[in-house]
Amino acid sequence: MFEGEVLGLNAMYETHTIRVPKPYKFGALPTGGSYIIMEFIEFGASRSNQSELGRKLAEMHKAAKSEKGFGFHVDNTIGSTPQINTWTSDWVEFYAEHRLGYQLKLIRQQYGDSTIHERGQRLAKNIGPLFEGVAIEPCLLHGDLWSGNITSDKNGEPVILDPACYYGHNEAEFGMSWCAGFGGSFYNAYFEVMPKQPGFEKRRDLYLLYHYLNHYNLFGSSYRSSALSIIDDYLRMLKV
Repeated sequence: MFEGEVLGLNAMYETHTIRVPKPYKFGALPTGGSYIIMEFIEFGASRSNQSELGRKLAEMHKAAKSEKGFGFHVDNTIGSTPQINTWTSDWVEFYAEHRLGYQLKLIRQQYGDSTIHERGQRLAKNIGPLFEGVAIEPCLLHGDLWSGNITSDKNGEPVILDPACYYGHNEAEFGMSWCAGFGGSFYNAYFEVMPKQPGFEKRRDLYLLYHYLNHYNLFGSSYRSSALSIIDDYLRMLKV
């Protein structure tokens, strides 16, 4: 976990865009367990300036691209769930297999929920039309951007932390927006730097779905109905 966090923090730090705590060292403790040492940042206001957050996040996405495709140098974790980051040249394939497909497999293993597994897999195999006419670049993503991982320093500059980094479609960064409180000024500032792509609205729930599935895996069936509702809506929309 700490190796993945250090690699992610370093990748974001080296973009020189949005502020993140610089990691220094991680390793195993002789008595068992592990440690991570990173820069201390004194926090200021709990909520950063929304437009500044949007602009700097977009600058990070614009600055850091991968020539290896979609994925990351190591597998890491989203919460405590493994996040598979095998390098893949095609975004639709990567998202279908390593994001939606992997979470669905865990749900079937953990809960025996064949209904959501079958419908979700049917959706994963048919998401291609949602990306027609869209140029997708592998941008560096924080990967778990919710309000608990966003703050500001004592100068009011936005700070993001506790990442689940990988290189992916920039729109996937908004997958935790239901827990982040992004407002209009955030999105306006973001899209000034990274223009909104055609079909953005129809893909938005697809990126929420990954995190709803993960919350189902982490916290139980109270998240099942939200995930299943998104799946069923897309199956109707795509007529599959």
